[in-house]
Amino acid sequence: MEERGKVVCMAKLAEQAERYDDMVEFMKKLARMDVDMSAEERHLFSVGFKNTIGARRASWRILSSLEQKVAAGEQASRMINVYRKKVEDELRVICNEILSIIAIHCLPLANTGENIVFFYKMKGDYYRYLAEFSSETEKKSAADQSLMAYQHAMVVASTELSPAHPIRLGLALNFSVFFYEIMNCHERASQVAKQAFDEATNEINSAGVEGYNDSILMMELLKDNLELWTSEPNEGETAKDNDIDMEVACFFL
Repeated sequence: MEERGKVVCMAKLAEQAERYDDMVEFMKKLARMDVDMSAEERHLFSVGFKNTIGARRASWRILSSLEQKVAAGEQASRMINVYRKKVEDELRVICNEILSIIAIHCLPLANTGENIVFFYKMKGDYYRYLAEFSSETEKKSAADQSLMAYQHAMVVASTELSPAHPIRLGLALNFSVFFYEIMNCHERASQVAKQAFDEATNEINSAGVEGYNDSILMMELLKDNLELWTSEPNEGETAKDNDIDMEVACFFL
């Protein structure tokens, strides 16, 4: 078995064993081979990093919520603050590492519309994750980079992928979440989500639902967010992006 195949095999094994840090190391090794990744390889690459960072994002949200409930200056508040910053440092390292890999090894080798959109979307995602916990200048810089990456992906998707393509829908889903949660542009978030949903619906109605299972999953998430955003109040609910569903969709492309 060639080296590329061995690395992919080990990444799959690490995924099954739920050893996501190992999975990330294997997929970093693959990326550094400078290859145009297949759909399966993209899936493994994305899943490894998403699981590694996902737990830390959840931890950050919990700690931030706890910190808001404790009076400033109390010992508990100071302890939570120190712990939250530790998690933020870990998040920053992971995000910067994958953004570097995408810039150096993934985007330059992406030769298909799917791969170009996929990796620009990932770039937008990880800058969005940075913006979630950053403040002031760092937050603005991360938000600007995220916006540019998502916009570039949307331009390519509009010409290279059909409206009901799951990658294009996943991009619209996450771009709309970016507008809602990072930019606080609620109207624009709803516009992006609704346009993507309506265009995909028109395509599926014309062609029939067969073969669009992955697309329908993305459309359900778009619909859920639209309903959440238009309901009053939102009761603190978090908008859904495609952290899990998109990897499932991409695996079958």
